[in-house]
Amino acid sequence: MSQEKVMSQEKVWFITGASRGFGRIWAEAALERGEKVVATARDPKVLNEMVATYGEAILALPLDVTDRQAVFATVAQAHQHFGRLDVVLCNAGYGYMSAIEEIDPDEARANFDTNVFGSLSVIQAVLPFLRAQGSGHILTLSSIAGVLSPPTGGIYLASKFAVEALSESLSGEVADFGIKVTIIEPASFDTGFRSSTRLAPSMPEYEALRKKIHGSFTADMQGDPQATIPAIFKVVDAGEPPLRLILGSWLLPMIKKAYKERLDTWNAWEEVSIAAQGKRSSF
Repeated sequence: MSQEKVMSQEKVWFITGASRGFGRIWAEAALERGEKVVATARDPKVLNEMVATYGEAILALPLDVTDRQAVFATVAQAHQHFGRLDVVLCNAGYGYMSAIEEIDPDEARANFDTNVFGSLSVIQAVLPFLRAQGSGHILTLSSIAGVLSPPTGGIYLASKFAVEALSESLSGEVADFGIKVTIIEPASFDTGFRSSTRLAPSMPEYEALRKKIHGSFTADMQGDPQATIPAIFKVVDAGEPPLRLILGSWLLPMIKKAYKERLDTWNAWEEVSIAAQGKRSSF
């Protein structure tokens, strides 16, 4: 399918976590350019302003992505309402930050329930509809936390790494059905994410390290969330969208450095790795 044909088709979006942050910004942008949006949030009343502005182009629905049955029912309602789903944005999530020793297992499970299993439920709910129509584009929201693991990022990092692995595997499984997958990897943006971040009780042993890590992220590294809109549209309009898309100017150089260090380590230990293959006797 040519890019011109893709761009000419009015899309129907299904967005989780549309109450604020990237979910709301991209929902409003899609509506502004004349597309349809199913916007979901735990409390849909926060979407009243968008409903008043865009009328029948938006369907605002309550959804807690940790309620698997509700996810399937909401996706079915969305599909019935607009007749199709074209762009599915798994955006709902929050941060739970701590050093590994500080992690509360119950909080860790809750973070995974939202960030990972919530995305899994949405993906599994939409796939039958996307397969039936032979098209669709699933966007999963990762971050720097899904690519690199700085200290004191805690279980949030693990959840985003899991989202990346889930999405990469999914892309290979659904390609033959005409379904695309893109992992969105934002750097640091002023989206109010900190207000949805939980912190474990801190141990004094990690305070110096925590301050050092936090100090490495400076104010000038904060991006403008509105500037991400053209990038998202380029991806969803592309005939062959990328599996991964970094948002922001400074993350790619950091990733290149980290991956070079990994390759250097693997190369330095190559002889040990090869020897670990062993030799099997033939009978």
